[in-house]
Amino acid sequence: MQLRKFLIASLVAAWSATQVSWAWAQAYPERPIKIVQGFAAGGNADNIARAVSAEMTKGLNQPFVNEAQAGAGGTIAATTVSRAKPDGYTLLLATGGHAVAGALYGNLQYKTIADFEMVSTITYFPFLIVTSASSPLKSMADLLAAAKNSDKGLTYGSAGIGSTHHLAGELLGKMGKLELLHIPYKGDAASVTAQLANDVDFIVVPPTAVITNIKGGKLRALATTGPKRWSGLPDVPTVAEMGVAAYDVRSWAGLMAPAGTPRPIIDRLNMEVLKALQALAVRTRLEDMGGEAQGSTPEEMRAMVSSELQKWIKVVADAKIPKQ
Repeated sequence: MQLRKFLIASLVAAWSATQVSWAWAQAYPERPIKIVQGFAAGGNADNIARAVSAEMTKGLNQPFVNEAQAGAGGTIAATTVSRAKPDGYTLLLATGGHAVAGALYGNLQYKTIADFEMVSTITYFPFLIVTSASSPLKSMADLLAAAKNSDKGLTYGSAGIGSTHHLAGELLGKMGKLELLHIPYKGDAASVTAQLANDVDFIVVPPTAVITNIKGGKLRALATTGPKRWSGLPDVPTVAEMGVAAYDVRSWAGLMAPAGTPRPIIDRLNMEVLKALQALAVRTRLEDMGGEAQGSTPEEMRAMVSSELQKWIKVVADAKIPKQ
């Protein structure tokens, strides 16, 4: 008899909580929503957040406040959102660096997956493998052959130790069985400058950082790191096409909320993200930044981030990169 009463009470409590959560979600949102991102104002992450939130405003009838909390590879912003009230009013514009940070940093104040509810992916964009126009490496085939046949290997530049660009090079070396030496720089602009001066054999860089110099004839794109050719340079092959089978490195951006955010709110946000990504202005803006609009379900995004985290944990371990 006592067990029966307990079960009934539990069911009533669960039903009541569900009704409260649903009623709360029905009223959502009642005030502006903040999107926090972990990189400099005016950069790709900031522009992605602004492009999508401007369109989401139309469906949610509330403005968005976009806030940059730059530093530590995006982990400052992620920490802020992980500690925020799970009410749908504080969101994280996470990028591929979120999974990289989970693999690289040893003292994060949040759990990369468990402390967040996934809303939807927004965009994916590849990196380019680039040399100077005067380099003897005229193609990705030349680069692969040189890296395999050189006693010293080849040098490559990136935006810094632990950046996705850096780990993309480490993964290329491992999967292609190549001898590569990483040269870190402080950001993409510095690595591009180094490549223009032929200080390194090649760089791994996002398209937006080099497209002007490529079209101006100063730099040469040898390959794209994604699973298919980048629409901005359709004649440039993928790394996989050139012989490193299954190689796929892309950065991404998507929205996350603090763990515990009610599912009806997550579903509403997901719906508005997917609607925003159908808008021509949003898709065009993302393409201008080198990306491709691609939404997801919360479950699909969670599976993707989990897969990325495991991939980079292995790359960091294999390359013996010290925990930051």
